[in-house]
Amino acid sequence: MDTRLKYQKIIKDILSEYAKYKPAYGEIDSRLTFDDRNGAYALFQLGWDGDEYVHGAIVHIDLVGDKIWIQYDGTEEGVAEDLLKAGVPKSSIVLGFRPVELRKHTGFAVGGDASQETMPELA
Repeated sequence: MDTRLKYQKIIKDILSEYAKYKPAYGEIDSRLTFDDRNGAYALFQLGWDGDEYVHGAIVHIDLVGDKIWIQYDGTEEGVAEDLLKAGVPKSSIVLGFRPVELRKHTGFAVGGDASQETMPELA
């Protein structure tokens, strides 16, 4: 299986598992966004906690070139650990939410600036 297709499946499976969990408070739903064409994947939560509206990303992942860029991770354990358990090597995971100069200390791929990496072409 092509690496990109393999990574798409792994990301979707992990986010789909996270989406099954409902917060212990409020009337909050999970929403998944999968965009294979542009390599963008996200899990959002939205709803009401009493009188307060809740809306925000829990996880945002982009496939950039041959790397999985974790752009935001609001999970307790860390989605990077789930990617590792699914067989993705550390060298293919970039913690995009960390400053470039700190990434070299994480044990994961350093990556550059995601905006400078090869992005999929839009048709």
